[in-house]
Amino acid sequence: MNMNFRRGKNHEQPEINLIPFIDVLLVILIFLMVTTTYSKFSELQITLPVANAEKSPQRMLELNVSVDAKGDFAINNERIPYVSPSQLASEMQKRVPKTDDGKGPVVIISADGAARHQNVIHILEAARLAGLDRLTFATQVKSE
Repeated sequence: MNMNFRRGKNHEQPEINLIPFIDVLLVILIFLMVTTTYSKFSELQITLPVANAEKSPQRMLELNVSVDAKGDFAINNERIPYVSPSQLASEMQKRVPKTDDGKGPVVIISADGAARHQNVIHILEAARLAGLDRLTFATQVKSE
C-alpha cells in the first residue's frame, strides 16, 4: 500500500539559475578589461654610441683568457686543460701579474663566435672565484 499524500503535485527537480552567474562573470570580465594594462613587446630600437677615443697611453695589466669553438681554454696564449671553474680560477690566479697599486688586472675574455655560451660563463665564474672583478670582452672591428 503506497501512501502518497501529495497527489496533485508533481515532483519538480530544482534548477540552477545561470542568469545571475553570467551577469557576475560579465561584470568581472569588464572590470578586468578596464584595469589591465597591455604592454607591447617589440624589438628595441637602439642607436649605439660611437667610440673614437684613443687607447690609453699607459697599458693596464691584462690577463687574456681565451676559449675557441671546440671548447679549449688558454690563459695568456698558454693552453690549459679545463676541469672546473675553481680549477680555472686557480690557473688564473697563478698567472695574475703583480701590481703596486693594489688593483687586479683586467681580464680580457676572447671567445670565438661559435664558442658555447656555457664556456664563457665558466670563465666569468672562474674570474669571480679568483677575485678578479675587472672584466672585458675582446671584439674585432668589422672590416668594410
